[in-house]
Amino acid sequence: MPSTVTRRTARRGSPFTDPRLPVPTWLGELLAGGRDDPPEPAGGGVALRTAAAGFLARHGPAAGPAWTLAGPGPAPLMLALLSATGGGLLLPRPAAPWYAPAARLLGRRVRYLPAPAGCGGVPDPVALREVVRRDGAGRDLLVLAVADDPTGTVAPPELVHQVCEVAAAAGLSLLADETFAGSTHGPLTVVLSPAEMVPDRTVVLRDLAAGALPAAWPAAIAGFPSAGPAAALRDGTLAALAAQGAVLPGPVARAAAGALAEPDRARDDARSAVRLHASVAAAAHAELLRAGALCLPPAAGFHLYPDFGTLPDGPRGPGVPGAVRIADRLPGAVPGGWFGDDPAAARVRIAVPALYGDDPRARALALASADPPAVPHVAEALADLRSACAELTGA
Repeated sequence: MPSTVTRRTARRGSPFTDPRLPVPTWLGELLAGGRDDPPEPAGGGVALRTAAAGFLARHGPAAGPAWTLAGPGPAPLMLALLSATGGGLLLPRPAAPWYAPAARLLGRRVRYLPAPAGCGGVPDPVALREVVRRDGAGRDLLVLAVADDPTGTVAPPELVHQVCEVAAAAGLSLLADETFAGSTHGPLTVVLSPAEMVPDRTVVLRDLAAGALPAAWPAAIAGFPSAGPAAALRDGTLAALAAQGAVLPGPVARAAAGALAEPDRARDDARSAVRLHASVAAAAHAELLRAGALCLPPAAGFHLYPDFGTLPDGPRGPGVPGAVRIADRLPGAVPGGWFGDDPAAARVRIAVPALYGDDPRARALALASADPPAVPHVAEALADLRSACAELTGA
C-alpha cells in the first residue's frame, strides 16, 4: 500500500479547474467522431455557437448564436475581452487564477477588492463604491463569480443586487463567470446572474472544464447582449480571438456542441457529479472545522478555502509562509497567493476531486456510489486529510 506521503504527492492540487472525472463513453464517441473535422473558425462555427446559445438561453438571458463566442478555454476569451474593453480588471479577493494574467499581459491594472465575510466571488459593495469613487472606473471590467471557484460559496441574491447597482451607477462593464452556476449543492440555493440585473452591461462566460468537458479538452463560451455597452465588445473580442489564433480543434468543438445540447445522459452525468462533489466537500469541510480552521460551507462546485490563521499559534512549523506549508501537506491544496490572496496568510484552496481517487477506475467508483464518502478509498483520503490537519495544528 502506498505511504501517506506518496498518496499526498499524487493528490497535489492544481490552481485550475479540473473535476478529474472519467470521460463518459458517449462524449468520447463524439470526440472520436470528429477526428477528421477541421479547426473551427475564430469564435466558433455555426453549430457550436448555436448549441452554446441554446445552453445559455436555458440557464439565463441569451441573445442568440450571433452574440455567442467560443474559445479554447477561458483564458483566451478573457484576454480577447480585455483587449476589446481597453481597461483593466476589478476582482474580488480571492479570485480564480485565470482572470488576472490576461490584464497583466496587456499591461492593464488589476485591482482586488475584499469579499464580504459570508461568501466569495463578489466584492463588498461598500468597498466597490469607494474604489470607483476614489480611483474612477475608466473602462475597467468587474468580474463576478456568484457561484465561486476558490471559496465554493454562492453569493446571496440581495448582495449581487447591491453590487450590480453600484457597478451600473459607475458605468462598469461586467463579466459574469457562471462556470459553477449549474453545480449548486442544494435545491434551495439561488444563483442570481448579473445578466438578469444589468443585461446590457454583462458578458456571461462559462468554462466547460467544470463538468461539460474534461479539462484536457479546453473550451469556454461567452454570451453577449444584443444591445448596450457589452454588445459593443463582441466584435473586438472576436477580432482578438482571431489575432491570437485562439480556435477550437474540430473534434473538441463537436464534443462541446454535443455536451451543450444537454441530452438526458449529460444531465444524468451532471447530477451524479454534483452528488459526488457535494457529499465529499461536506465531509472534507467537517474535517477542516474539526481541526480548528475557519472555512465557509461549500454551496457549489468542488472547492474549499480554509483559513488556518485563526488558530492561536497558526499552522505549526517555522520559517515557511503559512499557505505554502499548508499546501504541501493537505491533499488538493494550493496556496492562496495563486488567487490574489496575501501570500503570508495561512489560506489555501482545496480541490475536493483530489480525494476521489488516484486513477480513473477509483474515481468512477466514487462517482457511481450513492454515498461517496463511504467508498473505502475516499474514506481513506478523508482520513489522510484529518491526519494532515492534525500535523498542522498539533491536535
